[in-house]
Amino acid sequence: MTATDPALTALAQGWCALSLLHEKIEAHIERALQSEHGLSVREYSLLETLSRQHDGPGGHLQMKQVADAVVLSQSATTRLVTRLEERGLLTRYLCPTDRRGIYTDVSPAGLALLAEARPTNDAALREALDQAARNPRLAPLVEAVESLHVQG
Repeated sequence: MTATDPALTALAQGWCALSLLHEKIEAHIERALQSEHGLSVREYSLLETLSRQHDGPGGHLQMKQVADAVVLSQSATTRLVTRLEERGLLTRYLCPTDRRGIYTDVSPAGLALLAEARPTNDAALREALDQAARNPRLAPLVEAVESLHVQG
């Protein structure tokens, strides 16, 4: 295959369309979350991820797992956790069974903000998908996203 191979060109165009859809959705949600709740998309995503933890076996995520879930490096995730902790939205404490481990939990204030922000996030996502669906290039990708039913 060469760089001008039609299959590669189509693949690259598909990737560009997917990238464009992601950028449009993220920017739309970012504006809504920032203006209404003072949260970035990454901050919201981190609060959402950490809010699903529990005290049972395997209930707390390691920092690498959190980083993977919010699609950031471990160092960027640590900085994000620190910022949210400074705002009183997260708390950290030592693992009771392994003193080397540190858990991060969403504080009551963080849970309250997350509950307030969730409808904003969901509405902004819906709006962004509806806008993108009007673009013939993005419409098939919107359909694909809407057809996904991720088991959680």
